[in-house]
Amino acid sequence: MTGRLSLDEQLAALKAALSRNDVLLEVLDRTAALGLPGWYLTAGSLFQTVWNVATGRTPSYGIKDYDVFYFDDGDLSWEAEDAAIRAGREAFAELAAEVEIRNEARVHLWYEEKFGVPCAPHTSTESAIDCFAATTCCLGVRLEPGGGWRVYAPHGLSDVFNLVVRPNPVLAPREVYEAKSARWRQVWPELTVLDWPTA
Repeated sequence: MTGRLSLDEQLAALKAALSRNDVLLEVLDRTAALGLPGWYLTAGSLFQTVWNVATGRTPSYGIKDYDVFYFDDGDLSWEAEDAAIRAGREAFAELAAEVEIRNEARVHLWYEEKFGVPCAPHTSTESAIDCFAATTCCLGVRLEPGGGWRVYAPHGLSDVFNLVVRPNPVLAPREVYEAKSARWRQVWPELTVLDWPTA
């Protein structure tokens, strides 16, 4: 769908698709007001909105939650992250959506216990986004001061627009990729899900 478009045209198509999701736009606006360092709205709510627009569905169809990542390595305490989560809960209280806020500087403290593999400390929000189980997930958007959009897409946007789910075997285990892609395929049967590499 966008494979032969210029990068500028791909970014314009992304913004046009995401702008169809009113909840997503509200999350961007309200998160910007929180002033979280290095924040991005990331993962499912972004690429799933594009999938919905591309397949003619309601823009928010199938979206479970809206993930907000930020990066603050100056205070790795749970109390500091919890303060950000509580501020977000207040900011999003009247929004009909679940918004999850997480400090990516703390991921290495709990990742192995949850997923069974160690995680080196992230050095930025971007480095955390790089580690999603599928390259399609590696996408972040935030509002810059002045209202411009900053888009982080280390693997480009072609797979997102072409409904391709591609594994990203850099951190998350194969089981995580396969569980997520199986759920996505149930909701969006048009997806092409590529196999986890065996070598």
